Amino acid sequence: MLTDGRRFRTLNVLDDYNRQLLGVEIDFSLPATRVVHVLTRLVECHGPPTQLRTDNGPEFISARLSDWCEQQGIALHWIQPGKPTQNAYIERFNGSFRRELLDAHLFRSLAHVRQLVDEWMHDYNTQRPHQALNFMTPLEFKQAA
Repeated sequence: MLTDGRRFRTLNVLDDYNRQLLGVEIDFSLPATRVVHVLTRLVECHGPPTQLRTDNGPEFISARLSDWCEQQGIALHWIQPGKPTQNAYIERFNGSFRRELLDAHLFRSLAHVRQLVDEWMHDYNTQRPHQALNFMTPLEFKQAA
């Protein structure tokens, strides 16, 4: 929440294989069209994934996202409602993201949120070793693979 009381949303995109945070989109609303735009940009940077796993939010169950995934040759997999453990990596990540960043700061504007998220994302991907990655950072693990 911003200091003026307005709530914002984040779309966090994480690579399950190497735990790399590929992107965080921040705005007051993130409809399906915006999600597709973000994913298109990430595919251009990182290549297409085999599968996209999401929860059942309206932006993820839309025909727009389904059509885009089909055009890209990406399998779209929704977790079962009420089963966040089926998307455990992102759920764990979201907890850390909330504790370490969102709950730790007072944000004046979306630009302020974006600045701090960019800094946190850089630290997460390049400075923070993960036990599940043999104590390498996500980028070190990706480069070693």
